[in-house]
Amino acid sequence: MKRTLLHSFALATVLTVAASAPALAGPPWISIEYPANPFDATSRGAFLTVRTYHHRDFQSKTVTGTAEGVVDGKRQSMPLDIRPGSQPGMYVVRWQRPATGRWVLVINSGTAGISEATAVVEISPSGGVAGVTVPTRAIGGGWISPRAVATSEIDAFLQGRALASAGVAAQTAH
Repeated sequence: MKRTLLHSFALATVLTVAASAPALAGPPWISIEYPANPFDATSRGAFLTVRTYHHRDFQSKTVTGTAEGVVDGKRQSMPLDIRPGSQPGMYVVRWQRPATGRWVLVINSGTAGISEATAVVEISPSGGVAGVTVPTRAIGGGWISPRAVATSEIDAFLQGRALASAGVAAQTAH
């Protein structure tokens, strides 16, 4: 009897793991929705929403982020207020652009403290989203996978925004 019960438990465990394997196939992904949906109570008034995936399926992850900026020539970093939304794999970012400086948001999703996907959100001088980048690498078989974002890349985004702002200022001065 004990042996049959043990075999039944082992079989159930193997079947559970096998059934969940297709959901774990493929790389993770992160996407940004802007503007946030005003008709969803959890995202009403938010700056943007984040969706996390594993392959093609929504999957809840740990989502963290920072606002990285340059104000009066000095680099600044502040944590973002990110909360779960109304659906699995949906997260709400509440943030208001400071009055001065150039900013990008760096948003990470992952599991067990390991970042699996990062989105870099460029903020326009007027405070809206100017662009979103998810840095990737080829992993073979035609697949791409998100990769870590280097500090030098964040600096380049901030520098690019600085150059774009300087160009606008130079054009309006003429």
